[in-house]
Amino acid sequence: MSLFITSRRPLDPFTNLRRLNSALDEAFGTWPAAENLPASPWFPACDVFEDKDAVKLLAELPGVRPEDVKVSVENNLLTIRGEKQQQSGDRSGRVHSFERSYGQFERSFTLPSTIDPDRISASFEHGILTVTIPKAERVRPREIPVSAH
Repeated sequence: MSLFITSRRPLDPFTNLRRLNSALDEAFGTWPAAENLPASPWFPACDVFEDKDAVKLLAELPGVRPEDVKVSVENNLLTIRGEKQQQSGDRSGRVHSFERSYGQFERSFTLPSTIDPDRISASFEHGILTVTIPKAERVRPREIPVSAH
């Protein structure tokens, strides 16, 4: 049995512009990943894996402190939010390039009803947030012994 987790982006003032962009993409060719882009100024890249016991979500959060990350679950919606603080450094010289993203981020994932929300856990190591979402006991594969008579 395969579980599906879908990403859900928060609403923002540019929703109508995104709808127009989507309509134009449908008419003239689409960019496959465009529908899953969140509305945050930057968003962490996430990988989702599944085994027989759990679904694991890994979010790449370089430069984010663990205390600046919040994980919550409400109505089968898992939300990861936080903020990447801009590091203050000596800026007395000229800036030649400014490419890193900073600010608040949010990613939401709709969880299937086959998980156990009371046992979800999260850990943070080397800039990677790992959220472990255990499956409920009733959905785990169970081997049934066959007896011979």
